[in-house]
Amino acid sequence: MQSKLEISDAIRKRARDFIDNEKQFQLGFLPTEQSNPITATLEEDFKRSTLAGVQCLQRGDRQMPITMRHVFAGRRFAALVDSMVASVTGSKGRIVFSGCGATGRLSILLESMWRDFFHRRAAELTDEERSLADRSASIMTGGDFALIRSVEFFEDFAEGGRRQAAALNIGEGDTFVAITEGGETSSVLGSLKYAAEHGARCFLVFNNPADLLRKHLDRCREAIDNPKVTVIDLYCGSMSVAGSTRMQATSSEQVLCSCALEAALCRVLPRFAKETADDYTLAFENLLTGLESPEGRAGLVKAIEFEKSVYEADGRITYLADKCMLDLFTDNTERAPTFMIPPIRSSREKGLAQSWAFVKNPLHSTEECWSEMMRRRPRCLNFTADDARSLGMPQAFIDNPPAVKYSDLVTYMIGNEPAPERIDGFARAAAVVLRVPGETPDFVAAADRLAAAWPEKTQFRFDFPIADSPLEIWKHLAVKLAFNCLSTGTMTAMGRVAGNWMSYVSMSNKKLIDRNIRLVVELGRVDYETAAETVFAAEEWIAAQDWTREDEPSPVQVALRQIMAER
Repeated sequence: MQSKLEISDAIRKRARDFIDNEKQFQLGFLPTEQSNPITATLEEDFKRSTLAGVQCLQRGDRQMPITMRHVFAGRRFAALVDSMVASVTGSKGRIVFSGCGATGRLSILLESMWRDFFHRRAAELTDEERSLADRSASIMTGGDFALIRSVEFFEDFAEGGRRQAAALNIGEGDTFVAITEGGETSSVLGSLKYAAEHGARCFLVFNNPADLLRKHLDRCREAIDNPKVTVIDLYCGSMSVAGSTRMQATSSEQVLCSCALEAALCRVLPRFAKETADDYTLAFENLLTGLESPEGRAGLVKAIEFEKSVYEADGRITYLADKCMLDLFTDNTERAPTFMIPPIRSSREKGLAQSWAFVKNPLHSTEECWSEMMRRRPRCLNFTADDARSLGMPQAFIDNPPAVKYSDLVTYMIGNEPAPERIDGFARAAAVVLRVPGETPDFVAAADRLAAAWPEKTQFRFDFPIADSPLEIWKHLAVKLAFNCLSTGTMTAMGRVAGNWMSYVSMSNKKLIDRNIRLVVELGRVDYETAAETVFAAEEWIAAQDWTREDEPSPVQVALRQIMAER
């Protein structure tokens, strides 16, 4: 039973301090943070039927091709491809992607797609051509550890991004592509500023109107107005779920960057050009049509209803994958902060609630798998108390720096080791094999062997054609779009979306604090200050409770209960 929240003087002071001093993180004016009228009926549609909910989510995706056709025809896309070609054909240049959260995971994926081409097609390449695999790199805010577990507050610090760019020696000859969903992530803009200062050819990719960003946010104005930075604005409307920039924002950025990367590859190695699409927008529209086909929608409906039934029985799902494992990790990791469900757990974390979904590779051990998945050794940070102090992080991070080293990463058992923690003690435990084009007989056999340990076994497959390409662009996008729909649909069907707003969301950085407050404003019909005070009081109350035996609630839910009780 929730007790009445105490709005103490300290809470009021904290709320006032956030309102007065963190205006650069109050982002309600951005379309990516607003409700999309196209999907306003999302919650009600899922109550009617899973199919109606899937159709609603997919309507949001149809906003993207309109923007992409315009961008692909523009001079800035051509300049990006030209720059990538110049970097790869130069004596030492690289193509470097930088992002945070969903775009950080996208940056890692883009690098891995480049590297994987040279691995898959090695027999067709000369030694000199194979060496081009090392001409791509990526920066993930917080290091590659953040692929599997969101690293709180790192994104708020531009200096952290600068330091990660410096560690990669970004400079002349490099093409540097900074990707930020909404255009305002401090750490990504910090890495971009470093790259521009050190002679890299710089591009900034985002999904909000540039004029709005320039008008309201100092850090964005500085980046957008920098004459050394080419801006590529992919604005295509609000997200299918308000603020969930892992959806259309990151998806459109994946389309743009992967197509640019493949176009550059085919100019450097022209004999592969016959395998790429003549019209990238048309190829993207064909993929959306496949996902919207009766077969595509039937597969999504079945998967959503299966996941929902398992979770409602207090069960757990473990996906088995190889080819698109990075794509699945992106989805699995992002579920935790987006919907406030348990994060992916390390083998060190005993007795804590297991993540609802997880991914394992049946072909490799955990340590092998981390390198196989990225086609290189993971780049993790050795983050110390001194680092936290020098960045100006909260005292809690100075006292207890986040464990984000390589030795921490490999305690997440993503390989083919037994996983009793995913099976024992659950009313339902299911292994789901991801079947994608191009999988090997070895994978199928290994997946069958590993899945035998689970009481329930099923598969998720794509029952419509997916176009091939040198970087396997459309396969990766199919998995991303399908699992965006699957995970969002499952959470909506389970009551974690109100209208088309996330009603369960963490407060792990300043942007998310603002989003919590705005959700309470929207759903509770109160002013921003009242919402801020109630959200901070809810956060304090939640922190004081023992959630060992039940799911921790969202500050939004606790705050709304208080507001409704007082009416």
